[in-house]
Amino acid sequence: MVPSGEDMAAKGGTKKAKAIETLQSLPGVGKTTAEKLFKAGFSTIAKVAGATQTKLVAAGLAASSAKNILKAAKAVHKVKKTATKAKTTAKKSVIKAKTAVKKTTTKAKSTAKKAATKAKTTAKKTATKAKSTAKKSATKAKTTTKKTASKAKKVVSDHGGTGKVIEVPSLKEMLKIIKRD
Repeated sequence: MVPSGEDMAAKGGTKKAKAIETLQSLPGVGKTTAEKLFKAGFSTIAKVAGATQTKLVAAGLAASSAKNILKAAKAVHKVKKTATKAKTTAKKSVIKAKTAVKKTTTKAKSTAKKAATKAKTTAKKTATKAKSTAKKSATKAKTTTKKTASKAKKVVSDHGGTGKVIEVPSLKEMLKIIKRD
């Protein structure tokens, strides 16, 4: 369906109607005054607030009305600007908070990962140390056993071993024998 000229005018009229409605929200501005402002190019409150009293008088307003409308437009515009600024600040605060939460979570994960790695490394070191200590103990025990066996053989050979069952002297007797030699 191709839009007719009337449909297009209605759409254009919608913008005008919205602008006039917005301008009428200012105190002291009725439909006629709003239409005068719109025809002069003042389609928003911000544009009225940015104008001078002379420009408003040139748009067809009385000097006293122009002064009051300009004052009201500046006040409304200031409030809207402050509200917009507050909204922007609130959004930034939310973004900062979300970022902080993400950073904290990431840091916690990183710390946990480092702790796990450190625990694993420490466990490996401890296991290696225990293995080494066990190996040293086994070697020492083996060496001690060989020395003891060697001394026992010497004691047996000193007593003229004949191939019979050998009686191994007690530790006390072994020490006496060693002291004599």
